[in-house]
Amino acid sequence: SSDVCSSDLTGKSVGIDLGIKDFVITSDGYKYKNNRYTKTYAKKLKENQKKLSRKIKGSNNYNKQKLKVATIHKKITNSRMDNLHKVSTELVKKYDTIFLEDLNIKGMIKNHKLAKHISDASWFKFISMLEYKANWNDKQIIKIDRFFPSSKQCSSCGWINQHLKLVNREWVCPSCKTNLDRDL
Repeated sequence: SSDVCSSDLTGKSVGIDLGIKDFVITSDGYKYKNNRYTKTYAKKLKENQKKLSRKIKGSNNYNKQKLKVATIHKKITNSRMDNLHKVSTELVKKYDTIFLEDLNIKGMIKNHKLAKHISDASWFKFISMLEYKANWNDKQIIKIDRFFPSSKQCSSCGWINQHLKLVNREWVCPSCKTNLDRDL
């Protein structure tokens, strides 16, 4: 097959968690870094947009500066897309079945504190890439119900910690004393 991400079946499966601190965390402990492209280029973008606002609309200098701003936006987009393709391709090559939470991304973006970070991470685009690459390679993407308490459940004994708060990133299972990381 001449697919972009052509791969053989591996017999492996993995659960993934999309995040802001780390872009993707796999159930076998691997973390893919969130490069935060908007934040990386923010200073350069701000400076160039400020210069643009001081130019006279329609002048040659305005058009040159407008092109510089557009080039920075294109660099952010290309860098983000490159990373999304690399991570999605690697996951589809390594695993036959990928489990992920069915996130309400539109609803999460309405939270003004998270919107910029979620948009910068491009979760929606990443999930669509995973789906079409998995489809090309006869792999499977399984979405877990967003209300299933996966981060509150002990991976060793199955006990569910109903009193776990969002700020508690790590916890110890009272039933089997296993140390757990919510993201894993």
